[in-house]
Amino acid sequence: MKRFQKNPILKPIVEHDWEARAVFNAAPLHIGGRVHILYRAVGNDGVSRLGYASSSDGYHIEERLSSPVFEPRNHAEKGGCEDPRLTLLDERCIMTYTALRDPVSNAHQITLTSIATDDFINKQWNWGERWMPFEGVRNKDAVILPGKVGGHYVLFHRIDPDICIAYSRDLQHWFDIKAIIGPRLRKWDCWKVGAAGPPIEISEGLLFIYHGVNFEMVYRLGALLLDKDNPERVLYRSESPILEPTADYERYGRVPNVVFSCGAILIDDKLLIYYGGADTVVCVATYDLSELIL
Repeated sequence: MKRFQKNPILKPIVEHDWEARAVFNAAPLHIGGRVHILYRAVGNDGVSRLGYASSSDGYHIEERLSSPVFEPRNHAEKGGCEDPRLTLLDERCIMTYTALRDPVSNAHQITLTSIATDDFINKQWNWGERWMPFEGVRNKDAVILPGKVGGHYVLFHRIDPDICIAYSRDLQHWFDIKAIIGPRLRKWDCWKVGAAGPPIEISEGLLFIYHGVNFEMVYRLGALLLDKDNPERVLYRSESPILEPTADYERYGRVPNVVFSCGAILIDDKLLIYYGGADTVVCVATYDLSELIL
């Protein structure tokens, strides 16, 4: 992958108490002629909230709001709202995120909410109901597939250490939960794996970026190709990572040796992957689709 030469594209702002410590793990949405970015921010109180920035080309940030656009609201989120992922469905933007109840015990659950697409574009943050599809289950890295398969919504998520799949008729109740990939012995993703952003439909199938972690706690990114008609079927899995921490802003920070993505977009056959570097800054890297899919 080619890292943007001016990475990081977002850094903490010490004057903003809510994002003074770190900004990372960003979710992009390319709509209305702009790239909209929601990112996780950690403030001086240690709580995660979500901030907003946007760009006309996907690289240079031209707008960044000074206040969070999404914050913890209830007891289940008192430790923070982490790692957003965004999917457009039926005139609404569905957001999945991790609700952290207790940082000490790392008690976390995936949560869903939504907002009208027009409200999102116009920065009217009228978020709807928040609900937990697997209440009481420790779960992370949830993404919703754009569109339906066999009349059902599709959710990818992680029950350690595997990437799992589930189906729903209403986005509320989920069934047929099963693992589709797990760690691989003696490889770069030997400890656990998790979804990055929602899969992107291309002619060959569903391009699905994921992260893998080894026993040295190094986070890298890899690629899957899933069958469009049967997303449980893995057509391809990268033997080597497509991005790993080598730059200083990926190797040194709050959590060293981490590249962690919550989403990617496709613009003119270039895949733009947004990722957190060392759990401290937001970065972007690109891949020519023709090079990635051979």
